[in-house]
Amino acid sequence: MSDSIEPVAKTRGSKQQREQDLALASELVERARAEGVELIGPGGLLTGLTKTVLETALEVELSDHLGYDKHDPAGRNGENSRNGTRPKTVLTELGPVEIDVPRDRAGTFEPVIVKKRQRRLDSIDQIVLSLTARGLTTG
Repeated sequence: MSDSIEPVAKTRGSKQQREQDLALASELVERARAEGVELIGPGGLLTGLTKTVLETALEVELSDHLGYDKHDPAGRNGENSRNGTRPKTVLTELGPVEIDVPRDRAGTFEPVIVKKRQRRLDSIDQIVLSLTARGLTTG
């Protein structure tokens, strides 16, 4: 895993892929409108997507660190295991986003995507939009 996150470069996909991306984006926007959810701002669609992407990435990082997936019996009675989460507010281009950062019992987990004591994420919004366009969903 690299130490930095770079926005995904625009790629020239097939016409079918571009149409699927457009359909997914339209579906998300229509669902947000139907539910009365704003696109940006506190509680907005993009804020929720950012939270989901960050928390999922942090869970994957912790699984890599511990050597087993969440709820895997291999982690029982081990030397190190999951130990809940702690809330953290990070500042993005969309505004503040509160995330739950997973912890381990030994305190040896060093997250990469949102480092310890890091408060500002500069390019995460571009990453979220790119992943959403490629089919990442929140449910």
